[in-house]
Amino acid sequence: MKYGSLVIEKKEYVLLKRLMNLSGYYKDNTLRSSVKKLVGEMETARILDEAEMPDDVIRFNAVVTIISENGWHKKFKLVLPSRSDVKNNHISILTPMGAAVMGYAKGDSLVWEFPSGNQKLTIENVEQENEPINLNMVL
Repeated sequence: MKYGSLVIEKKEYVLLKRLMNLSGYYKDNTLRSSVKKLVGEMETARILDEAEMPDDVIRFNAVVTIISENGWHKKFKLVLPSRSDVKNNHISILTPMGAAVMGYAKGDSLVWEFPSGNQKLTIENVEQENEPINLNMVL
């Protein structure tokens, strides 16, 4: 990992904690496992103020390009669950893919469990849209 652990902006960390607390109720085992893994990684995350956040770290509303070890490319925007729209490549933080990449940086590689099994992913690019999130929103 480029920064040694996940890097999460302070307000987004609070929102993530709220979302993760609700996620124990999901019936899908892969999603529940992904959320559990993200919660574990959040325990050692570096929590930074907005002004300290590196531009290459994946956060809410970032546009992310990943490559898998099988060679497929995927470009998507990481969003709150209420803004999820798979057809337009808006992926919720409460999906295995969304939970997998949150807090990682450009150039990082990770292994994550998906419905099709474990996948090794590399973060090829991160673009910030600097679109504010509604902190009062949970879902």
